[in-house]
Order: sequence, then C-alpha cells, then structure tokens
Amino acid sequence: MIIDNLSLQENINEDSEFIPLLTPEEEDHLLNTETPDEIPILPLRNTVLFPGVVIPISAGRDKSLKLLREAYKKNQIIGVTTQKDPSIEEPETSEINIIGTVAKIHKMIKLPDDNTTVILQGLRRFEIEEFTATDPYFKAKIKLIDDARPPKKDKEYQAIHDSIKEVAIEIVKKNPNIPSEASFAIKNIESPSFLVNYVASNMDLSNEEKQKLLAESDLKARATATLKHLNMELQKLQLRMDIQSKTRTEMDQQQREYYLNQQLRTIQEELGGVSQEQEVDELVQRSKDKKWSKEVGEHFEKEIKRLKRLNPQMPEFSIQRNYLEFMLDLPWDKVSKDKLDLKRAEKILNKDHYGLEKVKERVLEYLAVLKLKGDMKSPIICLYGPPGVGKTSLGKSIASALNRNYQRMSLGGLHDESEIRGHRKTYIGAMPGRILQSIKKAGSSNPVFVLDEIDKLSRSAHGDPTSAMLEVLDPEQNTEFYDNYLEMGYDLSNVLFIATANDISNIPAPLRDRMEMVQVNGYTVEEKVQIAKKYLLPKQLEAHGLKKGDVVLGNKELEFVIDGYTRESGVRTLEKRIAKIVRNVAKNTAMEIEVEPKLKKADLEEILGPPRESSKYENNDVPGVVTGLAWTSVGGDILFIESILSKGKGNLSMTGNLGKVMKESAQIALEYVKANHEKLDISLKLIEESNVHVHVPEGAVPKDGPSAGITMLTSIVSSFTRRKVKANVAMSGEITLRGKVLPVGGIKEKILAAKRAGIKHIILCDDNRKDVLEIEQHYLKGVTFHYVKTMEEVLDIALLKTTV
Repeated sequence: MIIDNLSLQENINEDSEFIPLLTPEEEDHLLNTETPDEIPILPLRNTVLFPGVVIPISAGRDKSLKLLREAYKKNQIIGVTTQKDPSIEEPETSEINIIGTVAKIHKMIKLPDDNTTVILQGLRRFEIEEFTATDPYFKAKIKLIDDARPPKKDKEYQAIHDSIKEVAIEIVKKNPNIPSEASFAIKNIESPSFLVNYVASNMDLSNEEKQKLLAESDLKARATATLKHLNMELQKLQLRMDIQSKTRTEMDQQQREYYLNQQLRTIQEELGGVSQEQEVDELVQRSKDKKWSKEVGEHFEKEIKRLKRLNPQMPEFSIQRNYLEFMLDLPWDKVSKDKLDLKRAEKILNKDHYGLEKVKERVLEYLAVLKLKGDMKSPIICLYGPPGVGKTSLGKSIASALNRNYQRMSLGGLHDESEIRGHRKTYIGAMPGRILQSIKKAGSSNPVFVLDEIDKLSRSAHGDPTSAMLEVLDPEQNTEFYDNYLEMGYDLSNVLFIATANDISNIPAPLRDRMEMVQVNGYTVEEKVQIAKKYLLPKQLEAHGLKKGDVVLGNKELEFVIDGYTRESGVRTLEKRIAKIVRNVAKNTAMEIEVEPKLKKADLEEILGPPRESSKYENNDVPGVVTGLAWTSVGGDILFIESILSKGKGNLSMTGNLGKVMKESAQIALEYVKANHEKLDISLKLIEESNVHVHVPEGAVPKDGPSAGITMLTSIVSSFTRRKVKANVAMSGEITLRGKVLPVGGIKEKILAAKRAGIKHIILCDDNRKDVLEIEQHYLKGVTFHYVKTMEEVLDIALLKTTV
C-alpha cells in the first residue's frame, strides 16, 4: 500500500487550490460539478482513478499529451479510464474499460527530462455509452453513475468504515516504506465514501482488482471488499516482517558464529590443533589413495562437499565426518594375496586339527580351484556338529592356511536386524552393521569370516536378523550388500564365510539353502587321547607357566579322564579337566611341593574327585530291557528302554519325560504287536488282560525323536514273550504300522556312543548302510552291524530264543 500522494502534491505546488482530503461538503460539491454528455477519454496504463482521489500521472503518448493540453487550457472536464492490457502502446476502443472516473486537471508540469506530469482529481464515476471519435484523441458519450449509499444510521457500514481506518493506520505504522504523515491524513478523512475510495486507490492491488472495486456501485459492498483486501495486506506485511526478523536474527547468529569460529581456528592453530579446513583436506588426501569405483568416488565427493557446507559446531558435522571416515576406513578393493601352496595349507590344517578330513578336503578343493582359475566367488560353508569339536577354531586355521585376515562374529542371541544391516546415519548414535565393522577391522575385502552359532539367531520386534543374513550369504546378492549406514552397496563376494551351528534344524530353510553344509562329527576315545596329547596338554602347560615334561599323562590315564570325567562328543570338557590337573601341579610347584610328573589314576582321582558313572552297557538280565542309541545336541548317547506288564485291560502308559514323537512310537509298537500277535507267538488274551508300561530312565532329561521306534517294539515283545535281549546289542531305527524299519540320522555319533558304552552289535535300517560306509574304518573297529528292513528281522537278531 502506497499512501504518499500528500507529500508528492505538496512538492508540486505548495499553494495548490485543491485539498486532497475531502470533507463531506466538498465531496458533494465535486459530485455536483457540471459534466457534459460528450467528453475526451484519457486511457491510463497502470493506474485506476477513484472519485475524490488526487493522483499524479506521467503522460508520454502523443494522443494523451494533446488531449491534456487542450483540456487544461479550456479548464475542461475529461474522462479517465484504464486499459485492459497495459502493454499495448496504442489501444483500440475495445481495449479500454467502459467504467471510469470523470476528472478535473489541477496542474500540468513539464519536467527537465521532457516528461509531463499531470495532477488529476476524480469527481464521479461514469460509463461509456459509445465512442464518437478516435482522432486526434478518444471522445465518447458517457452516462454518469451514482453510488448506492447505505442509510446514515447503518451500523454495519459504520463498523466497516471504522475497521478500514484502523487497519489502514496499522499498515502505515508497520510499513517503513509509507510516510508517517499518511496515518494523519487517514485519521482526518471525514467522508466515509472518500475513505473507501482513497484507501482502495492506494492499496497494493492489480489494476484488474482495482477496476472491480471501481465498477462496484454499492458503496457498502465496495467498502467490504476494500476491508477484505486490507486485512490480507496486513497479514502479508506481518508475515514479511516475521520472516525479516527471523532472517536478521539468523544472520546475526551466523555472523557471531563466524567470528567465533575464526577466533577458535586461530587459537587451534596457535595450539597446534586441527581446523575444519585441515580436517576436510586430510579426508580428501586420504581419498586419493583409495582404489574405489567411479560410483563410490562420486558419492564421496558429494558427501565431502556437504561436510564443507556444515558448521563445525553443529551435531551434523561430527555425524558427517564420522561417516566419511568410515568410508575411508573400509578396505574396498584392497585384498590380501592368497598363498596357494596346497601342501603348506594341508600341513597347517593337519597341525592345528586332528581328524576332520571332510572339512580339510573341502578347503583344499577351494584352494585348488582358486589356484587354477585365479579368481572365484568364495563359497559359504556351514560347519555343523556337536559343541567342542573345533568348528570355530577351524576358521582360524583356514585363514592361516590361506594367508588371509581372520574375523569372527558371534551370532548367538542376536535379535536386532540393524546389527547386520546397520542404522541409517541420520539417527543419533547410528552405527554401521557388524558385518562391515568386521570388514573394516580386518583391513581387507577378502578375510576369512566366521559366523559363529548361526543357529542361535532369534527374531524380535526389531526385525528378523535371519532374513538379513540371506543377502550376506547369497553369492548372487552379496556383490552389492546394502548397509543402511553406508547407504550404498559393498562387495562381499571375496569374503570366505564359514558359519558354524550345532543344530541345523533351527536354521530357516532359505538360509540353509544358501550354504554348503559340512558335518563335523564327534571324536572317538582314541582321537580324544591324541588331541589331548598333541594340543590340549601343551596348550594348558603354556597357559599355566609350566614346561613340557612337568605333567605327563599316558594313554591309559587320558582314557580314564575321558571315560570317567567327560560325557561329550567334543573335547571342551576334557580341556577343562586337563586344565584342572595342570593347575593342581602348578600350585604344588609354586608351593615347592615335590610331585611326580607322571600322574597315575589314583593321582587323577585325588585331583578330579571320584569318576562319574558313564553310560555303560548293562546286562539285560530281565525281559523288557533294551539298549537304544540316541542323538543329542552334545553328541551320541545310549538309553535304556524298559517295559513291564501288569494286570489290566490292555492300556498303555509311558513315563520318562517323553516327547510327542516317542509316545507315538510306543503306541505304534503296541498296535503292531496286537495286529501281529500270532506271528509273534503272543496270546491275544494276554494282550487284552495286560496293561503295558513303558519307561525310559533319567526322567529329568527330555527325550524325543523317532529313533527309539524299533527299541520300544523290541522291549514290548520281550515283555510279552519273556525272551531276553541278547548281550551287548543296541539298536536305532523308526518303525511303521506295517512293521517296516525306516532310517534315522546321527549315525556316527550313535556309533561313538555305542563304542564308549562297550556295545558289540548294532542294529540299523538297511538304508543307513550308506551312512556307515562314509565313516572311516577305525571308527567301526570292534562293532558288528546288522542291517534290517522289517521288524521280524530285528526281533530275530535281538531276542534270545529261550524264555524265562
């Protein structure tokens, strides 16, 4: 809104005969000014003239100058209207608004730059009926238009009038571009209609909007519209002032921070510190040594430019700097050179681990292909088996054999997906995933990476880390592994991933499908003795500050420790027992107590306590007791299944903390006996009048699985027929209602358990023959295998012919 006519008019002529701020009487005088029917028409480009308002205009067109000069000389009334399109230099009659204002020329002033300024005052509105001439200037017949004025006692109109005055004064106060005299002028306007026209004329509106106000004949409606525009202008002005205030504050704050940062930089330089520019320069310098792809380089450049724009005192600066440092710390295309000497690798593997031939063979195969081909995607190997057999330590040996860096990541209990994929760096405390953290720690893009206990991953509300591992362990996908923190793909295809697990049934099928499963079986007693002598005892002697020869354990003594104090497939508990023996000797040595280096059984019992009762074979002196073979998470074991008959109605009861599958096996066995009682030479009356109770000792230990099917059937038949089971016989297999024997798993662990217990004969399904053939012959020494297809064969082999 520009209300500056007063000052302009005073500058033009201090003794002007007109008064721009009309009183009601003066307004009536103007309205009664005699106006001819035909008057010259002056089209204006950028101005709309309202009745009573005085405006200066600059005339430049020849037609306009001629009209003004003639009218001024004759003191003639003219008609002022507005062009529809201000860009047209010579408008036609159709391009001129027909509603305009009759005006009186107060003054014409020729300025030094040859321009002419004319002071006009509007008198009253008119409408063009027809143009009568266009040359030398426009002339037209007109019809005067009177305003529809509201009654004097119209309170609403009076309220609108007062509001217009208040809002206009408020705008003058807040807008520094408007002279303060304008508020005085507005306060002194007495005529309501002139106030509306005066404010409408000086508002910051387009010509089109002003023309609409001029064309409005209802003075109350014109006042309402004017008030609406005023309020909008006040709101815009208020918003503009708020923005300017905030901007000024921010600029002041930025200038203050700039000066402080300059001082801080100077202080840091004096103290030998590092400034922001130096930090950025160091990062850029480090990036020059990186052999990364064009895409990664462009991303780094983009992020470094962002760092330069940040204020060092803002938290985002440290976040961005940490991100760039992490990018630089990653090895990217840096790889360690493999030592492809297969004989050396085989020697290292044999030196570090006893047995485990399958795993060693697989690693040597990988090395052989790598040597011949020169490059290949690393396989994902999963070593599964009981605890303590050396799965994790194998990874370190493989890294040593390949001359690669070694990294291990424990997945046990991990339940947050972001541990694998990382957090987005915008979060407070965001970190990259543990996969890339380990790669960074390794310092090369092709380490041997052990994913320990992959079967212990769990799901939670924070996502499913098992699903996140799918991308890591898929050779087709891990070339572009996406970490949320890094925000770009990283190539993991050169990493040799080795996963370890105890129970592969806990690994989801899609994840299991991406890995090459290699079974690591438990050790025989003979193997454990060799492992103890070659690895465990020397390791513990070194750990406890003793020399070789300070503790001597013979084969028999080690067997005694294994049988009497351990019950496992691996050697972890054995290592603890040897550590206890070595500690005792170390204590005596420190206390200067003389001890014999070669320890005997009595010495071992004194140190370790009395030996435990191991799972040895028990003589089946009574019918109904059968030895079965079971697989557990810690390896193989033997279990005894007992059955007994009591007078009743043919019911079956079971005890021993049995699972659903084992209970079903017992029910199948009894139903088979009932259906085949004639073949088995069992009286149907005896079956119907006897209750069968099946019990598996050690009731505190949960037991489940199908492996005890033939054992339960043998036990029940033995109880009914009173035929005892042959000595030193154990069995494992699943049965069907037709009497067919089905294969089971965990054969090697079960055979080792049988050997530990002194079993001489093992009954297995014929389909398990191939599993036994895969086992090395020294594991099978001293055991006779009987392969069966039906239950009749099992009973023929297991039961004695005589009854008791």
